[in-house]
Amino acid sequence: MTSWLRDWLDKPNPERGVHLANEDGGWDYRSYDQIASSAKKVSAALAEEGVGTGDVVCAIIPTDHALISTYFGVWASGGVICLITPPLFQTGDEYVDHVAAILRQAKPKLTIASTDLKDLTAQCMERAGLEGEPWVPREAETEAPLQPASDLALLQFTSGSSGEPRGVRVTWENLQANSDLIIRFTGYTDGDEVNSWLPLYHDMGLIGAFLTPLVRQATLHLMRPDQWIRDPKRWLERFSVAQHAACPPFAFSYMARRLKREQVEGLDLSRWRSVIVGAEPIDPAGLEAFAQLLEGTGFERTVFRPAYGMAETTLCATMFDGSTSPLAIRVETDSLNFGEKVRIAEERLVGPESLNDTSGWMVGCGAPDPELPVRICDEDGKEVPEGHLGEVVAGGASACDGYYAGAEGKSTRFIDGEVWTGDAGFLYKGQLFVLGRMGDSLKVRGRSVYVEDLETKLSEVTGLHKGRLTVVAVPGVGSRGVALFVEADEGEWTAEARRFLARRLDDAELTIVTGPRGLIERTSSGKPRRRYMYERLQAGTLENVQVLA
Repeated sequence: MTSWLRDWLDKPNPERGVHLANEDGGWDYRSYDQIASSAKKVSAALAEEGVGTGDVVCAIIPTDHALISTYFGVWASGGVICLITPPLFQTGDEYVDHVAAILRQAKPKLTIASTDLKDLTAQCMERAGLEGEPWVPREAETEAPLQPASDLALLQFTSGSSGEPRGVRVTWENLQANSDLIIRFTGYTDGDEVNSWLPLYHDMGLIGAFLTPLVRQATLHLMRPDQWIRDPKRWLERFSVAQHAACPPFAFSYMARRLKREQVEGLDLSRWRSVIVGAEPIDPAGLEAFAQLLEGTGFERTVFRPAYGMAETTLCATMFDGSTSPLAIRVETDSLNFGEKVRIAEERLVGPESLNDTSGWMVGCGAPDPELPVRICDEDGKEVPEGHLGEVVAGGASACDGYYAGAEGKSTRFIDGEVWTGDAGFLYKGQLFVLGRMGDSLKVRGRSVYVEDLETKLSEVTGLHKGRLTVVAVPGVGSRGVALFVEADEGEWTAEARRFLARRLDDAELTIVTGPRGLIERTSSGKPRRRYMYERLQAGTLENVQVLA
């Protein structure tokens, strides 16, 4: 098995490379011939450890040049790479348990860790029942030739928002097809530059903003997430030369709050052509706030490329083409019945009027690509017409064929070459609109109510920041209930929350859980681990919390 995704290692471009943000405000640069040489030396060192074609190699390394060399060193050796998040969102035993669960499923030939994470990785290996010690990345004295590749390119572990993480089998064909889709929709051309701060262990950061430009030897500017959080202006400044990026929706709201107009005055962002927007529900007000922050810099709303996808579809399943500003609609919530037509109350392109568009508004994620078809099916698996609510089903060459080592999903299933995503959505004016996980919803008077929508409105009525509350649809046969987790002490907001949820959810049972910051468990991509939190509540393992029945 060969793939052009590795071919560049034998013909690197010495005129381009990767700029990594350092802690001094500058950038550490390596050209592609330097990166390729380092990767081949890492491959030779891996061969000395017995790594060869088809072997799984797990790596826990922060974003740095060593990670890049190690990633492509594993590919050069014929191995299957599996990146695991460093301990950013999780700490202590929780992190060790999470990584151990991945290691038990992946059964790696070798587990690689940076020097500073070696001891912690050793704990993870021990808990997973793996023998040996973590391998610290190193280069051999000579380069090794490319070894035959296996069918699998990488294991992409789901972030665990709805249960224990599972490794998605991503083949070279999957990866190539999805990378091509990204190139088509973003309008990338040879010589363009990419600018990213996204983590490399998550599908959007890894495939959308790292592998896709790097295998084409585009100039890449790369920051760590913590560097971006501290100084988002530094990221924006790179668009004086870069054309493409990717971001989750919260990033635009964050930058609109964090930065002032005078801080961005004088920036020339007229070169910026696309930013993939996905990984969570897209708020039109957040996009507009960001666009207004950048007025006068040359930034255009056509830069926004709302997209939909998941690890099981490699990354993107659909993406908006940027022909206009994104389309936003407001649906009538009482029309959200599976298999039935959704009523549209209002619609407009994202623009100045969108600044107050919060509850009930959705942004279109583009039209399905003919080579990567998407359809909507009802509860019986029958395809429904455009405008009708159902489950999003994705096919084509980007659709992966299953989880590694026989693992099974809960909402997401692989059937006859398609991914039944477990997400509820509908097509409108040719575009895909996604409401959220089917498992993150409940039926009220015959209609589906989605927890993301409840969270947005709860934030408005209580004054609590949306990132500090999470709603969980409580499972149960013949009953309906909701658990509200809030990182705050009991206060006036409690009564407001009760009144709102009583109105929206009729006679549903409500449990409110309050606690300190960190109460809301999150995945490596920042999504609430709803089911996991509810299971901990049921098991009585949540500490320092107050349960208000």
